[in-house]
Amino acid sequence: RYVALLAAAFAIVWLGLAIEPRHRADWALENVLTAAAVALLALTRRRVPLSRLSYTLIFLFLTLHAVGAHYTYSEVPYDAWFTALTGKSLNEALGWQRNNFDRIVHFLYGLLLTQPVREAFVRATALRGFWAYFLPMDLTMSSSATYELIEWGAAMVFGGALGIAYVGAQGDPWDAQKDMSLAALGALLSTALAVAFRRWGGRQHDRLRSSSPAG
Repeated sequence: RYVALLAAAFAIVWLGLAIEPRHRADWALENVLTAAAVALLALTRRRVPLSRLSYTLIFLFLTLHAVGAHYTYSEVPYDAWFTALTGKSLNEALGWQRNNFDRIVHFLYGLLLTQPVREAFVRATALRGFWAYFLPMDLTMSSSATYELIEWGAAMVFGGALGIAYVGAQGDPWDAQKDMSLAALGALLSTALAVAFRRWGGRQHDRLRSSSPAG
């Protein structure tokens, strides 16, 4: 039921953002991967079920991607939204000279999706210990690199304004490397948090056992 509610909420958000996107061709291209991700989740939901936390993290990432597809990543007016809420410019406060919505989402790709990937690994395989943390993190990083190759290939095939809008480099020759680095940083942080929570949970369990009458 919870997954169905998330799916319904995402469908509403996606349909709303599908109305009059700024660049329809770029929107369609961005949503090819969204459709593939939703189809994969639907096909694997019973065979490899995930926790509510993981489905919520996936929902958050897909929603951010839908926003980026609606405006195109390089034109999302996040700074105007932040200014309207706080009266201050986020870009000025952080010293940003470009629209960094794409960089934010690349970081969140690693931060939000490493946990669902880890869960899928653990449920589908016998991985435990170090490899249960390292391989999901590695897959998240490599999939980020694969996406950059897809962007490059799409820009070469379509070219022109569509290719430029899809890549969203904004004139930065190191855009792909920075995007991959931020995704890797997010994946590393997610993995570190997972390890910390697991150790903290184990210590709490040991304390409860030692303090119980049977202990």
